Amino acid sequence: MTGRKPAQDSRPVYSTDGGQVPLAPHNRKMAGPIPQPQRPGAPPDDGVVRVQRDKKGRGGKTATTITGLPGSESDLDALLKTLKQHCGAGGSREARTLVIQGDQRERLVEKLTALGHKAKLAGG
Repeated sequence: MTGRKPAQDSRPVYSTDGGQVPLAPHNRKMAGPIPQPQRPGAPPDDGVVRVQRDKKGRGGKTATTITGLPGSESDLDALLKTLKQHCGAGGSREARTLVIQGDQRERLVEKLTALGHKAKLAGG
């Protein structure tokens, strides 16, 4: 045994515990707050409804996805029904994302704005 004591300002550089290693209390003032990462792929929670065209996982067929909608599951189902009728197209709900068949972005942004949502086109 060497009898060495760890330095006061040392901290673990790598850990297999998962997650970030918090700074020691005396170093926390210098580093600032530890940012909490957002889930990867999750839409930002800023109150904006995003309408975008999507082809992924649909055999090359185009669909319009709507994310960032507030409300309960039954509210989303009712809104989905209204939007499908407005566009004259089919659609479904995948968790909190509404999927409408075809490229209906312009129609959906107009309808969502008329219903009182802050909607915008997203993606390319």
